[in-house]
Amino acid sequence: MMFGEDSKTQFIEQTRAARIERANDRKREQSAILVQSFVRGWLVRKRTQNLILYQFDETFENISDLKPAVKVYVTAKKLLNCYNEQRDRHRFEKLCRYIILSLESESIKYSYISVALTKEHAVNWINHVKEILSLCLGYLSTLQPKSLEDSCFLHTLLHMIVSFTSTSRWCAINSNNSLQGLKPGLERLTENLVAHLLNNDVFNTMQKLLITGLLGIKVFLKPVAMTAIMTICWRCLVLSNFSTNVFLLFVIKIYSIPLLMEHLISLSPKIIETFQSINLLEKIMLLLNDQNQCDEIYHSLHPSWCLSLIGNIIHLAELSAETKQFEENSTSVFIVGLTSFLDTIRNNVVKKHSNVSSVWHPELGWFTANSKCQCSPNIPPLKSQLIPLWCGNLCSKLLRCHLINALAQIPENQQVPSPPPKTNNPIAIIKKAFDLRLSNTNQFTYKLTGIHGTKVVAACNLYFTCLKTITQLKLDIITGLCYHEDTLYLLWRFLAFLDSHCGLKNLLDILESDKNCNSGELRMLQLFCDSMSHYITILDDIEMYELQKPFVLRDYILMSSFLNIFLYKGISQNLFDIQDTTSSSNSLFRSCRTLLMVLYRRDCRRSFAPTGHWLIGDLKTSSFFNELKKGRKIYSILIQEIPHIVSHETRVRLFRKYVSREKIALGVHEYDNENFQPTVITIRRNRIIEDGYTYVSEMSLKNFKGVIRVKFINEQGLDEAGIDQDGVFKEFLEETIKRVFDPSLNLFRTTEEQRLYPSPSSHIQENHLNLFEFVGRILGKAVYEGIVVEVPFASFFLSQLLGQTQELLYSSMDELPSLDNDLYRNLTSVKHYEGDVSELDLTFSVVDNHLGQLTTHDLIPGGRVITVTNQNKINYVHLMAHYVMHTQIKAQTAAFIKGFKSVINPEWLSLFSTPELQKLISGDNAPIDLLDLRRTTQYYGGFHDSHRVILWLWEVLQKDFTEKERSLFLKFVTSCSKPPLLGFAYLEPPFSIRCVQVSDDEDFGDTLVSVIRGFFTIRKKDPNLRLPSASTCFNLLKLPNYQKKSILRDKLRYAISSNTGFELS
Repeated sequence: MMFGEDSKTQFIEQTRAARIERANDRKREQSAILVQSFVRGWLVRKRTQNLILYQFDETFENISDLKPAVKVYVTAKKLLNCYNEQRDRHRFEKLCRYIILSLESESIKYSYISVALTKEHAVNWINHVKEILSLCLGYLSTLQPKSLEDSCFLHTLLHMIVSFTSTSRWCAINSNNSLQGLKPGLERLTENLVAHLLNNDVFNTMQKLLITGLLGIKVFLKPVAMTAIMTICWRCLVLSNFSTNVFLLFVIKIYSIPLLMEHLISLSPKIIETFQSINLLEKIMLLLNDQNQCDEIYHSLHPSWCLSLIGNIIHLAELSAETKQFEENSTSVFIVGLTSFLDTIRNNVVKKHSNVSSVWHPELGWFTANSKCQCSPNIPPLKSQLIPLWCGNLCSKLLRCHLINALAQIPENQQVPSPPPKTNNPIAIIKKAFDLRLSNTNQFTYKLTGIHGTKVVAACNLYFTCLKTITQLKLDIITGLCYHEDTLYLLWRFLAFLDSHCGLKNLLDILESDKNCNSGELRMLQLFCDSMSHYITILDDIEMYELQKPFVLRDYILMSSFLNIFLYKGISQNLFDIQDTTSSSNSLFRSCRTLLMVLYRRDCRRSFAPTGHWLIGDLKTSSFFNELKKGRKIYSILIQEIPHIVSHETRVRLFRKYVSREKIALGVHEYDNENFQPTVITIRRNRIIEDGYTYVSEMSLKNFKGVIRVKFINEQGLDEAGIDQDGVFKEFLEETIKRVFDPSLNLFRTTEEQRLYPSPSSHIQENHLNLFEFVGRILGKAVYEGIVVEVPFASFFLSQLLGQTQELLYSSMDELPSLDNDLYRNLTSVKHYEGDVSELDLTFSVVDNHLGQLTTHDLIPGGRVITVTNQNKINYVHLMAHYVMHTQIKAQTAAFIKGFKSVINPEWLSLFSTPELQKLISGDNAPIDLLDLRRTTQYYGGFHDSHRVILWLWEVLQKDFTEKERSLFLKFVTSCSKPPLLGFAYLEPPFSIRCVQVSDDEDFGDTLVSVIRGFFTIRKKDPNLRLPSASTCFNLLKLPNYQKKSILRDKLRYAISSNTGFELS
């Protein structure tokens, strides 16, 4: 063998290596060739590109020098083949400006549109223009209108798009008669180009421009740009023949831009004329009439943008309201469509109040936003756009005009029909019907039906939906409706004439069949109640009782009667779901009840209704108590929600039952507990307040509500004889109350009518708030035990005690006369001032003078520098009234209420009105019933009911004394001039008369022995020089055995007139 094994292997390896090297050489050569080809290609392209750019720059060096369109087209097309957006931006701008100029040329040779007329380039030219328009949209989406450079480019691009979306810009075609036959084809060309724009999201691009140009701190869009944007959008709509999909996009993307209409008025008013010319409003409302489209719009927008869409719709409606077309054709569509969209927002927005994902909106309040929505919620407040819906001419067209038309068949002076009788007594019903027939036989022949009645209900449904959706503007909406001419009064007449019973039967029937309260009539009632509650709240006494325009007092009487029966029937027949606070029926109930209570409290303060007006005749005391005892839910709701429908006496009896039931539950009722032990306290007479405060503060609430026995220590430090059986405790209460309510102590002040209220300067007393709590507790104990005390409170203070001031519609101005009549008159004069209020130099502040030191308090933050004007004067008078009656005594009142309600359950207090609470504290204002007093009188010391002196006494009181003197007599013997609310049977201790010749140790009551002994001993002494005296803590009259009736009369008259007591006995 020539080679060995090693040599063979080596040879093979060398051969393989040589082969691999040759292969690598070939690859290197191929790569070099490829790189060279790429470089040569790039160099060629670069040279070609540079040549194209050079040719373009040369062609467009002077854009005002027009060249043949075909040549320009070829050059422009070459540019677009090698186009770079960043590098060629300025070239593109030049191209656009040149094309715009060429289109304005009347020469077909130079007009860029002429290229489309050549067979060679027609198809490619259309694609070429589409490419240019696409580039325009691309640039527009990135430009910033606030930049001067971008602003110029923006105008050019918009002008370019406008020029190709209408043949009206093509001057060469329009000026050449021979080319007019081409117009239909060219119109289709513009439609083609518009379709291309729509496919490239032209509305998205325009929306971005509007947002960046309008929603900043400053408006950066110029009028020409605004007009161009809206023109482009408008042509897209027109050339698409308002197709549903395109129109929906326009509404979502463009018409929802916040304050769009407001900006159009200032920047492009001609666009609005265009909107009105084809009735854009009606087209939008027809879209919203479709619930599916409403849902689509809502889910495409942020809720706040939905509201801005509504604002633009309302703004356009306001501008169109004067047109005949709107009044005849658009109002119904507008009402239904807007109601539908507002309902969609309300039903979809999830209300939140304490969630990190919640969004606050100045009109909608707190809500959870749609996470899929890409629009920012940070938009300006829309209140100015929304206001016309409930104010001004638009409101007239939507509601007032239809009310007038619906009521046209009813004579203007026709009185509102009365509700049916408040009793099922057939005799009363027949009498009522007969009286009504005599008063006006034609009164009930009217029935409000027809198209206008339907439109009234629909409009009210719209405003009701506004209240439920735009929650933060509820007050503005209601105020607008209240003061929009006589709309509220017309709505009242419309409701009242729904049937022959003031609308009651009609509405009850609807409520029975629609417990969800979705019907328009029930929503109309709720809207009226909400508006009327607000109206009465801000109505002063001059407007309500003297001017009586437009409402007269009879209207308030019928209104309250209607509501009283409506709520009573609704509760009795279980038509309201009162327990479910989220239900619509509960909302209706609350609105009706609020208006009823506003009227009732106004009547309590200054009567306008006849006696017994508020009572429901069907409710008898005995049966009412029986039903309550059985636990009937309906009766519990009635007494809780509308307690005034039963008599005051019934409610006082119920109050006493509540107290008695609580005492038994606590085990402190002395007659129901064998192991009962009263609490005994020792009080020094010269330190009654201090000792009383100490004991009451340390005593448990259970013991305080139980029986308390008082042992007095006189000024010499000696125990006074005996521990009382209620009498001494009553004296302790009376003496404590007398001292703490003495104005000289400066805990309380008196009004001009000598009524008490907390002193604003009480803080000079040490621990004054603790003292107020103590006083509240002591007074609460007196009421708890049924002890009447002569403590007349100012009405406004009692309202706070009842918790009425915490209610939304409480009016401080109403209560102001009970504090300061002069201030009330002054504020009323400000409210009715016919000139410019700012001339009075008033500010939102008040100056207090305390011990010669002047202090300024702001009614609102910075109020001392805010001038009172005609626009804010209503707010000023209410804030001023609130300050003097609430703010400056807030701490004192809160401490007093805390003490009072620690004894008296607040739910029990809800049974009573303000004057009724005063009666509960101080007794009845009714004339003294002497027969009732005589029936319950107890006699001691030999006296008895047939005794000569006793007979004289009753005759003197009945025949010789005036009502005022009888009150003085009652005050003389009981310390209170008013009788107990439930009669003298409830006077504790019972009223008694004792012959003063018999000593206390010998007095055992009217036994046979005492009567005989009295017969023989009663004349031992001459009583003619002795005056009658009294022990008010025991309700005891100490009467000498006078020999003549005239002496008794004179002595008694002198004693009660001199305010005698122990000291003259």
